Amino acid sequence: MSSKTTVITGGASGLGLVMARQLVKAGHSVVLVGRDATRTRDAAERLHGMGSSHREAVLPRTYTADLEQWPQVRALAAELAADSHPVDILINNAGAAFPRYEQTADGAERTYALNHHAPFLLTHALLAEGALTPQARIINMSSFTERRGKLDATDPDVAGTSWSNRFYNQINVYATSKLVSLLAARELAQRLPDGMSVYNANPGMVKGTAMNSNAGGLMRLSAPLFRPFSITPDEGVQTPVWLATASSAPHPSGGFFSKSQPDAPSRLALNDTLAGTVYTKTAALLGVVPLTR
Repeated sequence: MSSKTTVITGGASGLGLVMARQLVKAGHSVVLVGRDATRTRDAAERLHGMGSSHREAVLPRTYTADLEQWPQVRALAAELAADSHPVDILINNAGAAFPRYEQTADGAERTYALNHHAPFLLTHALLAEGALTPQARIINMSSFTERRGKLDATDPDVAGTSWSNRFYNQINVYATSKLVSLLAARELAQRLPDGMSVYNANPGMVKGTAMNSNAGGLMRLSAPLFRPFSITPDEGVQTPVWLATASSAPHPSGGFFSKSQPDAPSRLALNDTLAGTVYTKTAALLGVVPLTR
């Protein structure tokens, strides 16, 4: 059985590292992307030797990039394309929920930059570089909180900058960044080359990953209230691992998946017209050439 090359952003800790561990055991050749080079290399060392016997000596490759920064996302795509290992599975896992309004150097709200712009830009840059295999699967980590997304359907803000002029609610900003990512993926599914698929994976409410504590703000304060209802990280990665390892590409492409099966997102996330608008506006914002239908 040939090993599939799987790239995981945010792979140095949390759900990304748990996913990596399971995929290495499944025989995948995992590539970790992290913001801190030392932590990412340490994570790769911990994965070393977990695979099947014929791959025990292979150390997972690592790359460093701050995915809030569009130039670094483009540079990462170029590096991945140059290493002569076409990508079979791209798991856009890196994400965050920042407690207050801040803009990146590119002029975007930080939560949107990491949760929406980074996966959109990395996916399209890899497509433009020809770095994805013909049967590639793109898996974006989503969230059940997208139902709280606040989006003007007539003029969606894909940069997140409108939050500078209205009440900045950390959970609503996070939810909306996930909503626009869902919409963009819905449209992308209609434009990908035949054979490729894109998915949105909802891990559920997961404990022990430091997502909420690292987020600070309201999410950190409310985390203890939800801990009794939360699942373990190993349970949380079941859906993306299944999407990455299923022998046949799951259907539908562009769908929202929970508990290893298609699920129903919010009604707004199912709006095809809005999905097309979000896709084209995001492409224009990031300077990406849109894929044609």
